[in-house]
Amino acid sequence: MKIWLDGQLVEKEQAKVSVFDHGLLYGDGVFEGIRVYDGCIYRLDQHLERLWSSAKYIKLAIPLSREEMQHAVVETVRANGLRDGYIRLVVTRGEGDLGLNPTNCPRPTVFIIADQIRLFPKELYENGIEVISAAVQRQPVSALNPRVKSLNYLNNILARIEANNAGAHEAIILDLRGFVVECTADNIFVVRHGTITTPPVYLGALRGITRDAVIEIAREMDLDIREEPFTLYEVYDADEIFLTGTAAELVPVVKVDGRTVGTGRPGPVFNQLLKEFRQRAPRDGVMVYD
Repeated sequence: MKIWLDGQLVEKEQAKVSVFDHGLLYGDGVFEGIRVYDGCIYRLDQHLERLWSSAKYIKLAIPLSREEMQHAVVETVRANGLRDGYIRLVVTRGEGDLGLNPTNCPRPTVFIIADQIRLFPKELYENGIEVISAAVQRQPVSALNPRVKSLNYLNNILARIEANNAGAHEAIILDLRGFVVECTADNIFVVRHGTITTPPVYLGALRGITRDAVIEIAREMDLDIREEPFTLYEVYDADEIFLTGTAAELVPVVKVDGRTVGTGRPGPVFNQLLKEFRQRAPRDGVMVYD
């Protein structure tokens, strides 16, 4: 496996980051997870835009132009001969000292991993998944805006531990007022009487690339889709629920906190959107191979 590390493609065994890197010491950095579909890097432009926005928020100067970063991502995929896979693009504050001050890190570290992806089993798309609502709450946007895709995912990890302990596939995270925000690694959509609703990002949800794609598809299909706050009441009362994310694509939810969703089977809105998404994804992005 070849890893892109600070301008060079190196073997996996040689891809090393200093223990003094502030990405390791303090979670000080940003990242993107990106899919490759049949040689197409899915929505790479949108991923890079979000990466730059996250970096700007934490005042981290990415040491490449967007064009250079795009070239590096494409070259990493090509060097590994991937047609279908997953990319992890990471920018850390870089090597510094044991102090907190980021100005003591003279140059950010950039690395890109392109590898095989472990997908959800096919039966989960056919039968659905079970989720819980987590006791861990989302930190307020006034503390650290969760729209920043930073290297510190402890809030999400703690909620994921709750899901693991409950034997569930995912956990829904609420904000301090009880509004649904997102799941640990996915955005959430509920369907009631034909209306699709997803939480607005200002509540503290990540603006998912797949989330945005689904909203675009739904609008083009003249489906009623809204970005509005809702609570667990609307979740428990939904006809359908599905999650979206880079690895999951769209995955249906059939049980929440022991309550059956709708008929207990993936619904027609989900099936319609998943079919359309999968048809579009291999053409929506940057092609690696001519």
